[in-house]
Amino acid sequence: MKELFKLFLIFAKIGSFTFGGGYAMLPMIQREIVDKNGYATEDEVLDYYAIGQLTPGVIAVNVATFIGMKRKGLLGAAFATAGVVFPSVVIITVIALILRNFMDIAWVQYAFSGIRIAVIALIAKTIITVTKKGVVDKFTGILFALSIILALLFDLSSVIVILICAISALCYKAIKEGK
Repeated sequence: MKELFKLFLIFAKIGSFTFGGGYAMLPMIQREIVDKNGYATEDEVLDYYAIGQLTPGVIAVNVATFIGMKRKGLLGAAFATAGVVFPSVVIITVIALILRNFMDIAWVQYAFSGIRIAVIALIAKTIITVTKKGVVDKFTGILFALSIILALLFDLSSVIVILICAISALCYKAIKEGK
């Protein structure tokens, strides 16, 4: 029970102190899950990010569920997921009640524009970190470039881009091994 509560608290902390959605949470997930608690390796977290992209729902919730499941099975998944969601529910409820009356005030609008910039920086940091870990050779560099082209120029769904890259990697491995 103690570890279940710890999972809840770790993910509640992640959910409480990161803004901007799942991608902005990724650096804190990395720090809390890999660096501080050793609940997963960097490679496992990268795999969870990738799988989280393919599955429905918010990436931070999916990653919390995967890590909780790895640590303590279904109960761990439930506690970790509840932990990451709980702060957002509380915060959104409070903000909705309060901000409705203040959204027309200029300083509130300026504050939100500043928050958006900070979120962009957090997302950029995550992109750089994941790119350094994921692009390990010429082939993965080509897949990275291909995925950017497919996502930006053709405006494809992230699921389709991920599936194209996964199938390409499987074909490349089969060809490389002569199968």
